[in-house]
Amino acid sequence: MTQPVIELRGATKRFRGSSGIMTAVQDLTISIRPGEFVAVVGPTGCGKSTTLSLVSGLDPASSGEVLVYGKPVRGIPEGIGYMFQQDAILPWKNVLDNVAAGPQFRGVSKSAARAEAATWVERVGLAGFESYYPHQLSGGMRKRVALAQTLVNKPKILLMDEPFSALDVQTRGLMQDELLRLWSGTGAAVIFVTHDLEEAIALADRVVVLTAVPATMKAEFEVNLPRPRDVEEIRLTTAFLEIYREVWDSLREEVARARKGATLSAA
Repeated sequence: MTQPVIELRGATKRFRGSSGIMTAVQDLTISIRPGEFVAVVGPTGCGKSTTLSLVSGLDPASSGEVLVYGKPVRGIPEGIGYMFQQDAILPWKNVLDNVAAGPQFRGVSKSAARAEAATWVERVGLAGFESYYPHQLSGGMRKRVALAQTLVNKPKILLMDEPFSALDVQTRGLMQDELLRLWSGTGAAVIFVTHDLEEAIALADRVVVLTAVPATMKAEFEVNLPRPRDVEEIRLTTAFLEIYREVWDSLREEVARARKGATLSAA
């Protein structure tokens, strides 16, 4: 079998807060193969983003192991691209220079970085907008820039933390299709965090359901839907609806637990 590119083995993360120690993630065990697209779903505040932070090295595990390429994570591993809910576009740079910033930071010459960036600007559908600044772009166009910023560095691991959640429904669907098109054939492993179960199933090879906080894996489901996918069309298929019902049966129990916990806390 192919060795996993990402492994969490009994990973636990604790934070010190005003009311004491809080456990966000507990005994979490997940493995992800090269080229696999895994979506992570769970109740609000259950530790989904914390899981990405452990893989990226932005937060060390309190106990357990986090491995990338078979090595313990001690800092930010090479080959990781991270796309956040809020984009990290620099307001004083135009589209082309925003996308070129990553290669330049890695030591690529300015001319070579801009040539690479131009290719990716075209690939994400922004040809003709190279000289535009962020304030001149729509929300969807900014997300395209953020996607190009991430992919221009040719990541082998792509971490995505609800990257399309702020977009309107139509633009979101377009960006989901765009992501699948650009990811296809790259061989990159993807962890995609989302609250949207339909989005998770439409994009992923496998959906992981986390429990209410402290998060641990409750269940995982293979998504045996053919690729390439049109996310709007695939949502209408019988196979999609069957997977949705199965995953939702698992997820809704955790959503109810989280709501009950929030109500008790407020009381």
